[in-house]
Amino acid sequence: MNSAAAIVVTGGPGGGKTTALDLFQRELKSDVKIVPEAATLLFGHGLDRQDSGDRAKLLQRSIYRMQVGLEEIFRGFYSDRLLICDRGTLDGLAYWPDGEAGYFAAIESSFEREAARYQAVIFFQSAAIHGEDVKSNNPYRSEDSQTARALDDRLRRVWERHPNFHYIPTETSFMRKINRGLEAISSVLATLRAGPGA
Repeated sequence: MNSAAAIVVTGGPGGGKTTALDLFQRELKSDVKIVPEAATLLFGHGLDRQDSGDRAKLLQRSIYRMQVGLEEIFRGFYSDRLLICDRGTLDGLAYWPDGEAGYFAAIESSFEREAARYQAVIFFQSAAIHGEDVKSNNPYRSEDSQTARALDDRLRRVWERHPNFHYIPTETSFMRKINRGLEAISSVLATLRAGPGA
């Protein structure tokens, strides 16, 4: 397996990502390691959320740098596992107040460079898209349904440009949704184990 292999699990609020990540770790055990979400770590220590202006930009730049640092640490400690990242460095685009060019200028990078950090993207559609409850297991996420739908759309537009994008739509059965995500991860694992050209 590629020692730097990593995938992103992302999506709009209320998509079931937090529950899915816990189940993925339980199911795949020592094959994977979950990289925590940088934003949740910051908000969990009392930092206020910012949606506009210079503070929003400062927040997103800080989340980006923290995400990069977390991934670097986990790559160093768990080089023999597939890293499953709870969101990735391109998520900040959906929260950036001044458009894509400004985001990449602020982090001194590009879409291509950031997308190349991850072998695949698994996107869990928000339940808000179909009018379902979007109450999250993450206590630091408090978006209402309208905001959740808008974020889901923005995040999807960002990540669907990745060459290995797996879209997991909201299902009548939440377990079916989880299983589709698990199948996508298992497929990535199998490809990595087979090696290049397999």
